[in-house]
Amino acid sequence: MSTGTILAIVIPVVVVIALLAVVVSMLMRRNRLRERFGPEYERTVEEADSRTAAERELKAREKRHDSLDIKPLDRNVRDRYARDWTSVQEEFVDRPEDSVHDADRLVTSLMHERGYPTQDFDQQLKDLSVEHGRTLEHYRAAHEVDELSTEHRATTEQLRGAMVHYRALFEELLSDGGGARHARV
Repeated sequence: MSTGTILAIVIPVVVVIALLAVVVSMLMRRNRLRERFGPEYERTVEEADSRTAAERELKAREKRHDSLDIKPLDRNVRDRYARDWTSVQEEFVDRPEDSVHDADRLVTSLMHERGYPTQDFDQQLKDLSVEHGRTLEHYRAAHEVDELSTEHRATTEQLRGAMVHYRALFEELLSDGGGARHARV
């Protein structure tokens, strides 16, 4: 066989193998992102111009999250937050709107205590999505009701639902739910 014939066979085979490697790599990355972000993966894809742009956004979130100093809670701090949550829930019976506002503040305080920046709600969502993507929709729904209740437009049932939603994220943050970050060496 001549060198030209061998090259004519080998080059297309190498190109096909390279293309397959790229496709497999993309699929593995997509599956890893889907697994890590849960429902937040699909939400980001729907909001982005393309799947590639969404995946780039999710990778950027991971990179930012890795730069944060997210830490587990000391047992005493965790116990204090648990007691505070119990008080907020007990308050619901007599003052449901105040209770929802207090739940929002308590979740925000807990996020801050764990090391999440808390100045901007949209950024909070992005930062939380990396480890808490499966409970993020709870936080969105609760925050929406909290905003309605600020204008006294939320029903008691919506307020009750907001408390349930806040509790889902609260419990996950309290228990280091998405996997506590360990100190980097």
